[in-house]
Amino acid sequence: MPTHRPRLVRISANDALIASLAALREELALPTRFPADVEAEAHAAAESVPVDPTTAGLDDLRDIEFLTIDPEGSRDLDQALHLQRTATGAVLHYAIADVPAFVAPGGAVDDETRRRGQTLYAADGHIPLHPVTLSEDAASLLPDRDRRAFVWRFVLDDGARPIETTLRRAVIRSRAQWNYVDAQRAVDDHAGPESLRALAWFGPLRSEREAERGGASLNVAETKVVEERGRYRLERDAPLPIEDWNAQVSLLTGMAAADIMLRGGVGILRTMPAAAPDDVAAFRARTAALGIPWPESVSYGDYLRGLHRDSPAALAILDAAAGLFRGAGYVAFDGTPPADPIQSAIGAPYAHTTAPLRRLVDRWSLVVCEALANGHDIPGWAREGLPALPRIMGRSDTLAARLDAAAVDRVEAALLTGREGDEFSAVVVGHRGDGARVQIAHPPVAIKVAGVTARPGATVRLRLVRTDIGSGTIDLDQVASAS
Repeated sequence: MPTHRPRLVRISANDALIASLAALREELALPTRFPADVEAEAHAAAESVPVDPTTAGLDDLRDIEFLTIDPEGSRDLDQALHLQRTATGAVLHYAIADVPAFVAPGGAVDDETRRRGQTLYAADGHIPLHPVTLSEDAASLLPDRDRRAFVWRFVLDDGARPIETTLRRAVIRSRAQWNYVDAQRAVDDHAGPESLRALAWFGPLRSEREAERGGASLNVAETKVVEERGRYRLERDAPLPIEDWNAQVSLLTGMAAADIMLRGGVGILRTMPAAAPDDVAAFRARTAALGIPWPESVSYGDYLRGLHRDSPAALAILDAAAGLFRGAGYVAFDGTPPADPIQSAIGAPYAHTTAPLRRLVDRWSLVVCEALANGHDIPGWAREGLPALPRIMGRSDTLAARLDAAAVDRVEAALLTGREGDEFSAVVVGHRGDGARVQIAHPPVAIKVAGVTARPGATVRLRLVRTDIGSGTIDLDQVASAS
């Protein structure tokens, strides 16, 4: 966690930033509200969908002490877990919100979510995939409330490998909602419920399994826009260990879902092709030039996991590594599985299936997997809708990326407005066309600067010339190189 106080946008620039973020929503034609018929249908579903396990014909798993772990203040809780150690390993229950129960195929909510594709996270507030009546209430796995869920059960061996997997629809009751900071503190203090403590066993072992598969999670620090009492700042912090451990639960489930769909001959995968040999060779040469060579005897994932990520050279290497993870997409199939089903960053076939409140495709994955796992017919709407999903998700992924990048640009410009003439130290992480991409530490601004020719990993001195909050533009000139 950062040791310094993050810089807030100056009050003089805040009004301009608020106007710029509002204009960005209009520029990208983002939805402003749900149509009245969508809201009405969601409200009716929230009131009418049965949650009593006997009435609904569902398993009653309310005796399992599930908990959720999410960012502070989250209300759209897709997942709840319970992890219990055994003499030979552990048993993991992973509950995923039963969104399909609340969405009538071909109805108003279904049509609107197909238009949206996913929840969009804007700097000035998120744009949910589903009406909040569902996403932050009736379908959300909030604590101390009976909730419908798809429950995955994994029997794990002493290496956290799944040796038995089942999936069923049930009613659960989460006991507590944890945020990452408090959950990490509880683990560090050897306190909290058993599920949290067991994650400290599970997560590292699953990282070892990832290494065996040849997967490579970058787990790099991400720049996030944070709003605080109407003002904005940027945070760039490496994930807490428990965030990685929790992500491994989702990865395990996504791989199990992919396996079920591949064996069943129908479904939708999240795929990513392996890096081209020439790109791998170029990356290997880059690591040698930066003084941290990638040995032939070490796997790609193990090399990245072994980097000391705070060094300037490591920042440049990670920037180059991110360029190898390209071409992610969705592949739907019914009959013949895809020729290349692998998600190369994970090192295995993989499916998005753990965030149905926030991502459209997961609704299909859950329904298809539950049917295949239990010998049921796949609902007609799910099978018929598969071919359209890659296009829908591709379009929404592109929109989400544009929104995120443009919002960060505008907040960066606002943070620097009023500091024209100030100088900043920055690390060159890679070259881009006629300049270089650099990373400033404080505030955490990543930007391309024209005319910079210093090698990746070098530190340069930059002077701020001008900013434009409306377009998110920042102009910097190189003053001198410090190394």
